[in-house]
Amino acid sequence: MTKTHDPSTFPGPLNGLRVLDLSTVYAGPFAATMLGDLGADVLKVELPGTGDSLRSLPPYKEEIPLWWKVTNRNKRGITIDLHRKEGLQLLARLLPHYDVLVENFRPGKLDSWGITKSWMHDIQPKLTILRVTGFGQTGPYSHRPGFARVFEAMTGFTNICGEADGPPLHLGFPIADAVAGLFGALGVLAALYQRHAGGSLKGEEIDCSLMESMFRIMEFLPIEYDQLGIVRQRSGSFSQYAAPGNIYMTRDGKWASIAASTQSIFERLCRALDRADMIIDERFLNNPLRVANRQDLDALVRDEIAKYSVDELSVMLDDNEVGFSPIYNIADIFNDPHFAARQALVEVLDDELGKVRMQNVAPVFNNSPGAVRSAGPSIGQHNDEVLEELGLSHKEIAALKEAGVI
Repeated sequence: MTKTHDPSTFPGPLNGLRVLDLSTVYAGPFAATMLGDLGADVLKVELPGTGDSLRSLPPYKEEIPLWWKVTNRNKRGITIDLHRKEGLQLLARLLPHYDVLVENFRPGKLDSWGITKSWMHDIQPKLTILRVTGFGQTGPYSHRPGFARVFEAMTGFTNICGEADGPPLHLGFPIADAVAGLFGALGVLAALYQRHAGGSLKGEEIDCSLMESMFRIMEFLPIEYDQLGIVRQRSGSFSQYAAPGNIYMTRDGKWASIAASTQSIFERLCRALDRADMIIDERFLNNPLRVANRQDLDALVRDEIAKYSVDELSVMLDDNEVGFSPIYNIADIFNDPHFAARQALVEVLDDELGKVRMQNVAPVFNNSPGAVRSAGPSIGQHNDEVLEELGLSHKEIAALKEAGVI
């Protein structure tokens, strides 16, 4: 069961932080939204008319982009044409009121519009600038275009996805964008801590690339190659570092994911399946042996699991404290009691769609929790509100609209 909440009661641990989001599509906006989820006041800036390119990506409901509503939640939205002198003047009036600026243009693009680091720091010396790009601000590839799949492929992630005898497999979701957004938000928080500790320290400039963010989560692949010369390949749904670990079909045709990554869990799994004999089988005495003989082990486990329905299996494995989950689709998630108990889904009031449901804030703070205060704004939804806060008159705002600056 989802819950509609009053977000005004949850200011969040970043309450008081102000973020100016100039970025587009996913990685940069996701970083800004992570800060917004935890209480930051985030202002999203888009081009007049077309807005952010994420608006053009499905799914839609009555021509309203649903992906946009989540990735740009907890933001006010305005439009400014930053290519124009009047747009630059508006940005200059905004900057003194903000602690962080997020952008994801190719290196040098903002500079070509006159929005250089020195220009921004002259206006707001403590401004933390997060630059999210595909390849980073330097290096021979820095000016290449790139999307999530490029960096999933380039960092070895795609190479280990898929069946052992099949081609590399791209997943149906831009993982690299989300990963870079998380690293970007982490970088901002580290820079703000440094600024706070240093008192008058000048604002940091953060170079966050999708390539390096995605490469970082590949964890042991580089050291494995460096020390052992091993180029890790695909293994389907097999766990590559522990056995048994795979996806198995139950008697009623459901899929279940089971991981027995430690000795104690393996032994509990054997007892749950009434196959204690596998514990003392010389092929399966420890994890290295089980990994070496995982085809034999997997065949035995697969045959045993096929004897039970998914509900029967769930009870057996829960009783024996074995890590397990049915393979959920999104409808299953909406009906799961643990997601409901954790309030992992939350209802949000949206100006265009009414009540919408989306993921709640993660992680959860006990004393000062974040909240989903709003879904992503419509194009220019807060133009008047924000510009009036800057002191512009109704006549000045109308003139900017007429000129196409906002």
